[in-house]
Amino acid sequence: MTDERTALATRLMHAGLAGFENGAAPVNMPVVRTSTVRFASSADYERLHKQRHDGEDVATYGRHGTATHRALEAVIGELEGAAHALLAPSGASAITLVFLALLSPGDHVLIQDSVYGPVRERIEPLLARFGIAATYFAAQDGPPRHALRATTRLVYVESPSSFLYEVVDLPAFGAFAREHGLLLAADNTYSAGVLHRPLEHGAHISIQATTKYIGGHSDIMQGAVATNDRALALRLRDTHDALGLAVGADDAYLALRGARTLGVRLAQHARHALAIAEYLQTESAVARVYHPALPDDPSHALWRRDFQGANGLVSFAFARGKTPDAARAFVDALRLFAQGASWGGFESLALIAPASRLRVHGYFTEDAPVVRLHAGLEDPADLIDDLRRAFRLTCT
Repeated sequence: MTDERTALATRLMHAGLAGFENGAAPVNMPVVRTSTVRFASSADYERLHKQRHDGEDVATYGRHGTATHRALEAVIGELEGAAHALLAPSGASAITLVFLALLSPGDHVLIQDSVYGPVRERIEPLLARFGIAATYFAAQDGPPRHALRATTRLVYVESPSSFLYEVVDLPAFGAFAREHGLLLAADNTYSAGVLHRPLEHGAHISIQATTKYIGGHSDIMQGAVATNDRALALRLRDTHDALGLAVGADDAYLALRGARTLGVRLAQHARHALAIAEYLQTESAVARVYHPALPDDPSHALWRRDFQGANGLVSFAFARGKTPDAARAFVDALRLFAQGASWGGFESLALIAPASRLRVHGYFTEDAPVVRLHAGLEDPADLIDDLRRAFRLTCT
């Protein structure tokens, strides 16, 4: 048994383990697959259905999950410092679940303008169809008091933000939410629960795409929602059930397996990304490097205050005068960085940031293309050599 005084790395090794039967147990939680749940008697059927109705994590149908899912939920709880966790088929579905569970027609939501692109491109138009209004705000300016309405119910942020890693002053936003009776939800995918815990900094709900670092091998799609508020957990679960959200037992097992090595993988990704970031600062073709661990990054002070480290992401803007064609030539010249839209796996990736997903105001405005890199587990010297070669081929 472990408790909160035990290091997180230790708790992750002991959370969600299979229980002993006849004095023995497997090291890994078995994959338990089922669609139908059998009941020993009508009394057991009624008792278990009542327990689920009352909010207990029991399964009365396969869609509610099995022991494999309960084990992963326990691990998510350890990572997020949460009493309640729900699994979803993807990070996007986890975000959609939060919006649909907490908002109703006529409500208004405040959304950080630099969040994960599909929030603006896919989810917000869906909310509009349901009569839910949204206003975007710049988190660098602090809580958006100017955009507050009588119908505002939810504030949604992502810290650090996608592509440019802007760190949100979450305690300030938490105080703002409490002052006005709002709920605060935070996308915590960047930190995977290891580097940052939004629930301890004022958020009511923390969301992750467990597709990324928890899975760790680019072979699952999955999301998770965590909270310490039982009433919110019940609202989320009711909507979760209504939407029929379910995660396959095999994918839950893969995420559970990935979580066991999360700490050591994340630390390695971070070391490699910082080495790449420091190298990029020496390149004449680079105008700016985005990485919160760099002392000159605008978010560095907040990152040092609230985070336990950085992950494997680093972005850079080309020097002015470089065109999108130059950026395409650069990423095409890379050999060790594949081009791909996700991150968090063992492999290194490069992606030209879509202009529509970059901030268009304040100190994040750029006149040249931005490339996002994910530093994988390859030797960082080889990754830097690959980048240097691509610069020499395309930018000289």
